[in-house]
Amino acid sequence: MLLAAYDWLRAFHILAVIAWMAGLLYLPRLFVYHCDATPGGELDETLKLQEQRLLKIIMNPAMIVAWIFGLALVWSNADRAGSWSVFLGWAWLAKFLLIVGMTGLHHVFATRFKHFQAGTNDWGDKRYRLLNELPFVLAIAIVIIAVVALN
Repeated sequence: MLLAAYDWLRAFHILAVIAWMAGLLYLPRLFVYHCDATPGGELDETLKLQEQRLLKIIMNPAMIVAWIFGLALVWSNADRAGSWSVFLGWAWLAKFLLIVGMTGLHHVFATRFKHFQAGTNDWGDKRYRLLNELPFVLAIAIVIIAVVALN
């Protein structure tokens, strides 16, 4: 029973992370295009709507669900191991810090979204192009730690 529940937790966690990562990779790309849009123009308004839907309907719920199921997996692992001491190693700390960094990046994107919505974006497209790569770099490190170091 516990193993079946664990597998379901893991499945939903992975699905939420996929949705969250899709948004983290796509939103800064939209920002790159938005930098070239004429304020108040058709493209500007279209991108504002796309960014809002991506952030509010996909990214925010996916991040919350990924955290909930991730924490449930941690709790479940502690129960299976019979101890919380399993989470004191460097790999768990590194993974946790990288996930916190990913969450922080999400909040940076949410703040930049608000700047675009208000017409006050003061960052150039090159900065967004660089930021577009960061979620994937973080994901690489998180997955390697989760799959290689924690097993």
